[in-house]
Amino acid sequence: MNRLCDSMEPKVMDDDMLKLAVGEQGPQEEAGQLAKQEGILFKDVLSLQLDFRNILRIDNLWQFENLRKLQLDNNIIEKIEGLENLTHLVWLDLSFNNIETIEGLDTLVNLEDLSLFNNRISKIDSLDALVKLQVLSLGNNQIDNMMNIVYLRRFKCLRTLSLSGNPISEAEDYKMFICAYLPDLVYLDFRRIDDHTASVSLSVSQPCETQSSSPQKELAEAKHQYSIDELKHRENLMQVRLQDERARQEELEKHKTAFVEHLNGSFLFDSMYAEDSEGNKLSYLPGVSELLKAYKDKFVIICVNIFEYGLKQQEKRKIELDTFSECVHEAIQENQEQGKRKIAQFEEKHLLSLSAIREESELPNIEKKILECSADVSELFNELMMLEMQLVEQLEETINMFERNIVDMVGLFIENVQSLMAQCRDLENHHHEKLLEISISTLEKIVKGNLDEDLPDDLRALFVDKDTIVNAVGASHDIHLLKIDNREDELVTRINSWCTRLVDKIHKDEIMRNRKRVKEINQYVDHMQSELDNLEYSDILD
Repeated sequence: MNRLCDSMEPKVMDDDMLKLAVGEQGPQEEAGQLAKQEGILFKDVLSLQLDFRNILRIDNLWQFENLRKLQLDNNIIEKIEGLENLTHLVWLDLSFNNIETIEGLDTLVNLEDLSLFNNRISKIDSLDALVKLQVLSLGNNQIDNMMNIVYLRRFKCLRTLSLSGNPISEAEDYKMFICAYLPDLVYLDFRRIDDHTASVSLSVSQPCETQSSSPQKELAEAKHQYSIDELKHRENLMQVRLQDERARQEELEKHKTAFVEHLNGSFLFDSMYAEDSEGNKLSYLPGVSELLKAYKDKFVIICVNIFEYGLKQQEKRKIELDTFSECVHEAIQENQEQGKRKIAQFEEKHLLSLSAIREESELPNIEKKILECSADVSELFNELMMLEMQLVEQLEETINMFERNIVDMVGLFIENVQSLMAQCRDLENHHHEKLLEISISTLEKIVKGNLDEDLPDDLRALFVDKDTIVNAVGASHDIHLLKIDNREDELVTRINSWCTRLVDKIHKDEIMRNRKRVKEINQYVDHMQSELDNLEYSDILD
């Protein structure tokens, strides 16, 4: 590939280069000189042009957090990187570089126009995050597999595609294939897909909307009908799976909010045996299978009880929080309305007082009226601060009551969950005792040679003596108790942390609200007093 800058040494993409580029693109006259004196804020830059600079590596762009348009064409860039902070980027030009792989674009969710023209790319992938993509230029690359086109079906807004100069563009069925598999495409290789429309060059992005079918598109779809139908069927199945997965994730988040995720089934019970090699071996002992089934059934019932209780308690906590938030909002709103009324009354009187001062011709009378106005300002300050103090007391009482209620609710929830978890431990202890009885009995039969059943070799290896089998049963028991204890501790720790964070946030929010309100009152009163202090007697007397 030809490069206009191949004879130059690769350059580092540092602050000096970026400042120079921003300066070159900014105003050059008086405004530009002023900007240079005051310094350039990269976060305010919306468009950046870095073409023909022999850049080898993309770097130091994290400061351009609000950038919309980035031009990096005609460099020697080999890898797409360093763009993760440019989440507002809409237009990106990386054409005429040495890029081999599409990557590093996962955070560019607002990108609409992407040019990778004239690079060394052989596969179209890793664009999944670009859900708003409308224009994609991949001409003059090394893409040789038509199945790359199928990948582009997921981009519902894609209207313009350039692939000329790739090996696939030489295929006899190239245009027909694209028309069939990308029916919403409007422009291909900068020519409109329409038998009855003259070719035009595209210079702007097309809106994300469905276009009407042209005869050429209909012909292409008919030719590839079977393959497209099969593909649509697979896509529909995939869409259903994605929707199901999304629904499961939403449900799981709901359960996590209630701190009872994975307790609506046998997950906890199964986890007890997931790492219990001794317990799995012992499950093959005669009579243990039935014992284990009864144990599991009862254990799962308790877990489901915890789960259902947790969801109900979460709903109660939510109602309590919503009621509290509504009370706080109403109290603040009512207090603000009272404050507005007092300010309105003050301003009405204040305007009349100012008019009276301006109409007064005697200096002593002017001074007297100004003092009266100043007293009115002080009175307003006292009234507004009194209102705020009343609100602080009201909210403090409301917050304290909510804190007591939510702490009591959490405490009751924990107490009941711990009681149910204790039942799980009781079941485990009972199972342990029964399993130990069966194990000792089996050992005695083996010693006496009275065991009729065949045991797996790894299980029989445990029955060398009483200590070995007792230790094996005990190890299994310890694993199970540890799993139960850990799940209980996790639940208690998480809900206590949630409660603490919630209450702390409510207190901090109230402190911030109070500080902000006091500041507003002071600023307003200071402004009114300043106006009085700055009155010029000569101006009034004139």
